[in-house]
Amino acid sequence: MRFSSLLKVALKALFRNRMRTFLSVLGIVIGVAAVITMVAMGEGSKKSIREQMTSMGTNALTITPNSSRRGPVQLDAASSTETLEEADLFYLKEHATWIKDVSPLVSANAQAVVGNNNWPVSLSGVSQDYLEIRNYQIEDGVMFDDQLDRMAKVCVIGKTVEKNLFAGTKAIGKSIRYKNIPLKVIGVLKEKGAGGFGQDQDDVILAPYRTVMRRMNATNEIRTIYANSIGEGYAAEATEEVLALLKERRHWTKPTEPFRVRTQEEMIEMMTSTSELLSVVLTAIAGISLLVGGIGIMNIMYVSVTERTREIGLRMAIGARGKDVLYQFLLESVMISLLGGLVGIFFGLIASKLVQEILSWPMSVSFTSIVVSFGVCFATGVFFGWYPAKKASRLDPVEALRFE
Repeated sequence: MRFSSLLKVALKALFRNRMRTFLSVLGIVIGVAAVITMVAMGEGSKKSIREQMTSMGTNALTITPNSSRRGPVQLDAASSTETLEEADLFYLKEHATWIKDVSPLVSANAQAVVGNNNWPVSLSGVSQDYLEIRNYQIEDGVMFDDQLDRMAKVCVIGKTVEKNLFAGTKAIGKSIRYKNIPLKVIGVLKEKGAGGFGQDQDDVILAPYRTVMRRMNATNEIRTIYANSIGEGYAAEATEEVLALLKERRHWTKPTEPFRVRTQEEMIEMMTSTSELLSVVLTAIAGISLLVGGIGIMNIMYVSVTERTREIGLRMAIGARGKDVLYQFLLESVMISLLGGLVGIFFGLIASKLVQEILSWPMSVSFTSIVVSFGVCFATGVFFGWYPAKKASRLDPVEALRFE
């Protein structure tokens, strides 16, 4: 039997049962659209994280107390026996040769208030080097100088904070109340936009670290120190030097490391691996939808074989061979899968765009995911349509004609 004849018969059969065909196609559409959207979500996350973290440069370092302990209990950095101090900052600046910029980070959380406007934003206590390390730039005003009184009540704000607290008016020279302490705005940062997972890099207030440490938190402890090595490719040397200097200042002789130094490359690898795991989980969940759609095709085709037993018997009685019947039902199954795949790809692209626009989630639709999804649809049609088609091809013409 010619392929054109098989195609004509298959199309007539599918159009004869429109609702059944629609429901079968719908299962594949949902599965393919879900796979494309989930893969785009995972790939977009990885791409966004890598772009955001590499924008700081691969020579950035993060220094924190080492929280690892022997035994079943894991303590966090805040409860570590060793804490970072202002003296560590000065010691690194004075003795480090592989380090270019060093800045502490001391955080406080509260509502920032200007008149009747308030905005929930974290206050970061830093030094002037923080701008260079984190790749921020001043758009208007100035950055507080290291020579300025370290407890000065001044701040530099991001564009998001300016927009929400000052409603489009000029912020320079005005004050923000934070934990009932007035901070005079002396600078506004240049806009950076959204980072990984859509977080706003412009939703930030920077103040002298001593101001935050002592006026806000009433402590001398520093949770984190950020640093830059002297250039790309020197992160390993800078890491070793930082650990050696911090142990030297403390006369550290224990076998454990008192602090942990993470390079930007390590952070990129860690965040990327986490994102990849998320992508695999999301794709697996979406793949279940595609599997369910394939099982639906098999059920529909099985019912179709049962309902068309007499038709199959009549075709075979007038000369149709078993393989003709096999190809006919297999073609119907493949057509349902491919139609569902095409429509599913279309809706997958639309869904990815909507997620990006509405939820501000970074999305990256890859050509590979589309090709693989379409190939899986074809395989699904063949795999799940084979058994019902094989069953139909093995029917005895005499018994089939007697079937009621």
